Amino acid sequence: MKNKMNARFHNLQGGLFSKVTKADVGENSGRLMEQGYTFMSWADPFFPDPSLPESIKQVLIDEINQGLVSHYTMPIGNLELRTLIAQRLKKKYHVDLDPTRNILITPGSDSGLIYAMMPFLQEGDEVLIPDPSYPSNFLDVQLCGGKAIHVPLSPKNNYQLDISEFEKRLTPHTKMVVITHPNNPTGTVFNRQSLEALCHFIIQNDLILICDQAFEDHIYDQLEMIAPMSIEGMFERTVTVFSISKGLGLSGFRVGYLVSNDQFMDVYYGGTVNVLGATNTLAQKAAIAALKDESILQRYHQELFIRRNDAYEILSSIPHVKAIQPESGILSWIDVSKLGTSSEVAQYLLEHGHISVNEGTPYGYQGEGYLRIVHACFDSRQKAIKALQTIKDCLIQLGKEKGLAD
Repeated sequence: MKNKMNARFHNLQGGLFSKVTKADVGENSGRLMEQGYTFMSWADPFFPDPSLPESIKQVLIDEINQGLVSHYTMPIGNLELRTLIAQRLKKKYHVDLDPTRNILITPGSDSGLIYAMMPFLQEGDEVLIPDPSYPSNFLDVQLCGGKAIHVPLSPKNNYQLDISEFEKRLTPHTKMVVITHPNNPTGTVFNRQSLEALCHFIIQNDLILICDQAFEDHIYDQLEMIAPMSIEGMFERTVTVFSISKGLGLSGFRVGYLVSNDQFMDVYYGGTVNVLGATNTLAQKAAIAALKDESILQRYHQELFIRRNDAYEILSSIPHVKAIQPESGILSWIDVSKLGTSSEVAQYLLEHGHISVNEGTPYGYQGEGYLRIVHACFDSRQKAIKALQTIKDCLIQLGKEKGLAD
């Protein structure tokens, strides 16, 4: 009977009949957790330790005691939350947004990402996507009926966008570009030159941009974070996807939001209740509390900057492994190709270190030979260092077993 399903879904596998390599698919992760394995494969800051700030916890307790959170909010989202978001983005990117026309609250950025694509894509449409990139960028395009066109990024320039690679793949069927900025998995912050060239390419060829900014909150080394929607000529053709999960450490609350012009947003508003439903009422209250308490983001930024440095120091010291220092976020992307395939090395860490990391292959064709490691796991910095040191010890041992000289 499976052949009666939409062909776009035929290749999806949830681990019931065969092994899946993505850490967040199927039951495998749950089984490993029950066995006490260390998880550095979920992009969830401070996981699995308790990390809810007291200011948010008290708001949640008060809201539950009042009892009103058992009811829906409007499907487009709590107006106070949308207003706070508009103020935040005005301050950060100097864009003027009407919270009643330009912002839509979604139950997480993952659902927001595919919803952002749905109104645009039809069978035969082609979408240009940097590679490596977030796996959902590729899969969501397929599920919407489009064709994902991989645009290679190179470690030689720290994975910055190369417009010549986009131009090579432009066809009459190209409709959209999808980027994750800062990039997941490389941690690259696309610079002004890259983004302005991309935006010129998009405008010149009358394309749509979907920009996932889930990792925007933690940018290091005084680098400039530019939202493409703020570049001249781009707001009318850009849909930006945001999240409170990565920056504010509230992954479990599942709150994201879309920002776009009112012509697009009118369609999104019209379909929200049918496709997404209303985002959890209590979770939106948590998001409001988090945005009001600016000390949370400041405190996390200091901690995650230290974690970034710890991870780079340890991972870059492993023989036969190449690591780049992430410019943002909570992820480390390392080249382990001299030690084996992504699958082989990830499996070795699982078996010998009891540590789960991400294989590079779901992140695109350029991901083979790489691992993604979430270095921001655990509430304790020392626990994170211990886990990273275990990875180092395992990979040193793997190198010896492969007969590689130090």
